[in-house]
Amino acid sequence: MSDTVDISVEVDGDPAHLTVEADLTLLDVLREELGRTEVRAGCRNGDCGTCTAVVDGRCVKTCLILAARADGARVKTIATPSDGDRPDAVQRAFMEQYGFQCGFCLPGMLLAATDLLDRDPNPSAAAIRDALSGNLCRCTGYTNAVRAVQRAAELRNQPPS
Repeated sequence: MSDTVDISVEVDGDPAHLTVEADLTLLDVLREELGRTEVRAGCRNGDCGTCTAVVDGRCVKTCLILAARADGARVKTIATPSDGDRPDAVQRAFMEQYGFQCGFCLPGMLLAATDLLDRDPNPSAAAIRDALSGNLCRCTGYTNAVRAVQRAAELRNQPPS
């Protein structure tokens, strides 16, 4: 008989109260209990970054966190509305700069880029590479992703029209 824990989390603004197995990761709860398949399951050991979400304001790999540790947390996934139905500056920049190809790494890349730009509105190329380094992308070589984050910084820093 396995142990269970009661947890409460807010995911993209929606509250959830669950009883889950004590050894489930936050990734498992997001995908299997809450149906949040936009949080991708890749390596399941913290290497690829496809499971990235923002938990209480910090980018984390949800495959490395037990769901019980997320009790009371606010979780933001790639599905969090950012600019109504329009892509936000980071999403637009990744599209403009061809910052992705297959898209498997995209949720983690977008969240890592957004987290970086929230902390540093004008990051250096080295800071961008460091922020994206936790996201494995076998398609792009990261050059266009770095350009996309630089472009997103420009877009975010433009005065509203």
